[in-house]
Amino acid sequence: MTASPPPTPPFRDPRLPFAKRVDDLLSRLTRDEKVSFLHQFAPAVERLGVAAFRTGQEALHGVAWMGPATVFPQAVGLGATWNPELVRRVGEAVSREVRAMRARDERVGLNVWSPTVNLLRHPLWGRNEEGYSEDPLLTSAIATAYTRGLRGDHPVYWRTAPVLKHWLAHNNETGRDVTSSSVRPRVLHEYDLRAFRATVEAGAVAGVMPAYNLVNGRPNHVSPHLREHLRTWTDQELLVCSDAGAPSNLVDSEHYFDTHEEATAAALVAGVDSFTDHGTDGSPIAARVRGALERGLLSEADVDTAVRRQLSVRFRLGEFDPEDDPHAHSGAFDTPEHRELAREAAEQAVVLLRNDGVLPLAPDTRLAVVGLLADECKLDWYSGTLIHRSTPLEGLYERFGAERVRFAEGVDRVRLRTSTGTFLHVPPAPETPEPARGAQGALDPALLAGRTDLPPLTTDAVGTEFALVDWGDGVLTLRAPDGRYLSVAEDGYVRASADQPGGWVVQETFRLERRGEHGTGHLLRHLGTGRPVSVAADGVKVAARTPDTADTAETAETAETPETVEIAEVFEVVVAEHGTDAVRRAAADADVVLVVAGNDPHIRGRETEDRTTLRLPAHQERLLEAARAANPRTVLVLVSAYPYAFEPGRLAAALWTAHGGQAAGTALARVLAGDVTPAGRLPQTWYADDADLPDLLDYDVIGGRQTYRYFEGTPLFPFGHGLSYVPFGYADLVTAVADGALHVFFTLTNAGDTTADEVAQLYTRAVEPSVPRPRRELLAHRRVTLAPGETRRLEFAVPLRAFAFWDVARGDWRLEPGRYDVLVGASSEDVRLRATVTLDGEPAAPRPVLRRGLSAADFDEHGGAALVDRTKAAGDAVTPASGGTAELLYRACDFGTGVRTVRLELAGGAGTVELSAGGARATVESSGTPGPYDYTTVEAPLPVAGGTHDLRVTLRGPLRLAHVGFSG
Repeated sequence: MTASPPPTPPFRDPRLPFAKRVDDLLSRLTRDEKVSFLHQFAPAVERLGVAAFRTGQEALHGVAWMGPATVFPQAVGLGATWNPELVRRVGEAVSREVRAMRARDERVGLNVWSPTVNLLRHPLWGRNEEGYSEDPLLTSAIATAYTRGLRGDHPVYWRTAPVLKHWLAHNNETGRDVTSSSVRPRVLHEYDLRAFRATVEAGAVAGVMPAYNLVNGRPNHVSPHLREHLRTWTDQELLVCSDAGAPSNLVDSEHYFDTHEEATAAALVAGVDSFTDHGTDGSPIAARVRGALERGLLSEADVDTAVRRQLSVRFRLGEFDPEDDPHAHSGAFDTPEHRELAREAAEQAVVLLRNDGVLPLAPDTRLAVVGLLADECKLDWYSGTLIHRSTPLEGLYERFGAERVRFAEGVDRVRLRTSTGTFLHVPPAPETPEPARGAQGALDPALLAGRTDLPPLTTDAVGTEFALVDWGDGVLTLRAPDGRYLSVAEDGYVRASADQPGGWVVQETFRLERRGEHGTGHLLRHLGTGRPVSVAADGVKVAARTPDTADTAETAETAETPETVEIAEVFEVVVAEHGTDAVRRAAADADVVLVVAGNDPHIRGRETEDRTTLRLPAHQERLLEAARAANPRTVLVLVSAYPYAFEPGRLAAALWTAHGGQAAGTALARVLAGDVTPAGRLPQTWYADDADLPDLLDYDVIGGRQTYRYFEGTPLFPFGHGLSYVPFGYADLVTAVADGALHVFFTLTNAGDTTADEVAQLYTRAVEPSVPRPRRELLAHRRVTLAPGETRRLEFAVPLRAFAFWDVARGDWRLEPGRYDVLVGASSEDVRLRATVTLDGEPAAPRPVLRRGLSAADFDEHGGAALVDRTKAAGDAVTPASGGTAELLYRACDFGTGVRTVRLELAGGAGTVELSAGGARATVESSGTPGPYDYTTVEAPLPVAGGTHDLRVTLRGPLRLAHVGFSG
């Protein structure tokens, strides 16, 4: 007899619902196997035929870190298209490339960590390039489109599983793992949660990643909002993946918990399901989880919950149904369609900021193309490796002909003379092709090492002429004549070895530090190591240690180590040519000068480093001024990851585009030539001056009057701004309220002679709000293509809940009855049509303080207050920022027939609480409690007459106020 084959286990049966299959597989795993699944790199379980799995594949604007892939415009550039359907197609292309790349490299993961939905609240944030917009509605529209493209449209199986980054209120790199974002309830609900919520509710999100920072004193990796909000927005299981190293930060840098067992348990209970820590080694996390289980900090049910969420995603990705997975063979890589889409996205991302008629360029225009970004196609930390490359200069050569284009990069060309009179020299390199950084792919590109196969710099009597660029704040790059940048590898030697600046710690940047008040000598300090450059017999290297005092020799410092004595060389910078001279020569005889300026995404404004100013680096301002002085028909083309402040008045035109990926140059040339009419729109406010900006750590967009929604000054360019070569007419505005929505109708006409896109934008403003409301708030938008003379009637149906605000008095949304302006136009300030509607709603009700008391965090207005964690698990309290004084206002408190006593829940240091309401006053002294979570109740007389009164509270000193109660 032939033995019967073993029955198929239920988890392998595609006829069963995923939930039953997940439960079956979970029941077959041992406790240790389940614990091992909690790490980013979940091992295989061979006895069950379960493969290894890893969370996390970067795919922000193309597949990143895993070698060549199609590179689309940066996320902020995709946001500038204001075109969700285009972005959905980009997401679909990226997901197909993920599948294609995984088919040949199993390191490529299907759980993609993208998109970033952090709102671009502050333009100095180093990671501005990763977000879509400062507005939550636009951000969620673009993010939802991208996730739908990544997910695919099959009703059951997902092509990839997108994870949103970075939960929550994360807009600073400075101290990002130890700073706390103080987020009041209105800002939390009306701003920071909204982009996440709408995207999750759309149904194409597999999970989120908590951010490194703290919110209201509590690390995001133990945030109660994961449970209280995120998981209530969908019936699907969401996989929460930690950021890299963040679980260990809970103890090591944040000191929030005493032990890693406590921290890991708290994160798991809060909702973190996958721990990204210690690279590919899951044993430390597993040991922490086992320790937490042994100490009773966790139950096996807690582990099961997290593993179930991971398995749910894996089933949706078709891992256990290879024969039924419709995406198994749907991969497509570097196809003509993807190349065309990359160009289309780059074209749609271009924003025309101003134009006096010089654009579009005539076909016979003689061009001077100048600037540090003119012949660059820059990548950022989350880019793939370029397969195709187009710089602005190359695009203009192709479009206008090389004979009509004159180029000047604008670098300063220098030689570096040593104290002995010799010059730094780049020796010949072996004729071996240099691999592009990351061309082979790396799960963690931060670990990619610099090249050591090339000879170090030496010195000789003539030396090498370097292209010097100052990227701002004295941060320099030095490039050899063959295009290679000076870099320092792990052996400490300086080589001309890098194709571009890059890496987690950039090894291609330096600073010249003047020695003496009047001398011409400089130390050349390598910023990656913090050490000055020295000249030794075996080559140029960084000194092992910088001494506290200078050597008695007039030209050098001694850096001593046990093994050797190295000299920190003092160099004289010998300038062969100033970049401004080259720019003047190129500009003088041109019909039009294009100054291509902007940033290198790895330098001064990137992950781990915020910017310090809106201004263009001084080097680039000098080039721009030289061009303008030589030729008034100067056009500024900004290629950058963030806004800049500049003087637009003397420019003939100005454009902005984010780093546009592989087709950036071709796209820009087509826009400049008028082959494509620009229709990109600014996804964030461009401020005129640093003085317009709040502090980087001020997350109160309402009280700080931040973003276009609240900013009361005059921006350089407003949110939604973008000009066209074609005039558009807006007319026939009609509004109607029906079926729980405001219906807005109007006509849009192309009044030009060219087919073009227009982005019609709909805003609102509460006319007489009872609380501070946005001065403009985006309700809807649509990018429309119209033929010459074509008129189209547009309709927007806006749910009435979009007009609501978070009412802190009731702890819920409330639509306030009254008049609302309806504003239609081409930007938040360029309003073409206007109407006013009256909406019914719920009238305000006084706070029932006798029944519920007051949560201290639910203030209406404040001054000098910071929100902190009431306990490590949940809740908020209020404290004076920096231990000073905080003023809190609670409006319309209903004291019934009157009260006699106030009760305060206080913790923390010693301080004073002053209260006033209805003419009654009280002062409460607190001697402090043993710890910040050891609350005590303090009572004091406060005879408030019956009726409704405002309550004012003043906190002095480092105390914490959690709750205010009253009794008669």
